[in-house]
Amino acid sequence: MKQLLIKPEKCIGCRTCELVCSFGHYGQFNPKMANVKVFEYEKAAVAIPVMCLQCEEPSCMKVCPVHAISRDENGAVVMNPNKCIGCKMCMNACPLGNISYHPAVGKVFKCDLCGGDPKCAKYCPGEAIVFVDTDTTDERRKAVGDRYKDLIGEEETA
Repeated sequence: MKQLLIKPEKCIGCRTCELVCSFGHYGQFNPKMANVKVFEYEKAAVAIPVMCLQCEEPSCMKVCPVHAISRDENGAVVMNPNKCIGCKMCMNACPLGNISYHPAVGKVFKCDLCGGDPKCAKYCPGEAIVFVDTDTTDERRKAVGDRYKDLIGEEETA
C-alpha cells in the first residue's frame, strides 16, 4: 500500500504543503484548513510536516460514535463530513494529534491522501513528503519518531 513518508531533514519550511492541501480540499489558500501542519523548532532550526499517519488500527475510527471515519477503496482512513457530529472524540483518540476541528463548520477534518494523489507530496519542493510503497505503519511511525529525536534533540521530545 502507498503511504505518505515524511523526511523532516528535507523540509525547507516553505509551507507549500499546507497551501496546496487547503486549496485542494476547500478552494482557499488557508493553512488553518490544511490536513497537514508544519511545526517549526527554532532551537534546532528545523521544520517538520505532520499529518495523519493512516494507522493500521486507527483509534479515531474505533471511538467515533457515528462511524464517520472509515477506510476508502485505497485503504486510506477518511472522514465522512456528512456523518460527523463534531464531538471531537477522534481528536482525543489520535495519539499524534493529527485531526483538526473547524469551528465555523463544526466538524473535524484530517488527511485523506487526496484520493490517492496527495498534493502535499506532489508539490513539495524539498521532497520532504513523498508518496511511496512502505512497510507497515508502525515501522514507519517509529522511523519518523527516531528522525524527529535526531533533528530536535531528545530533551524536546520528552
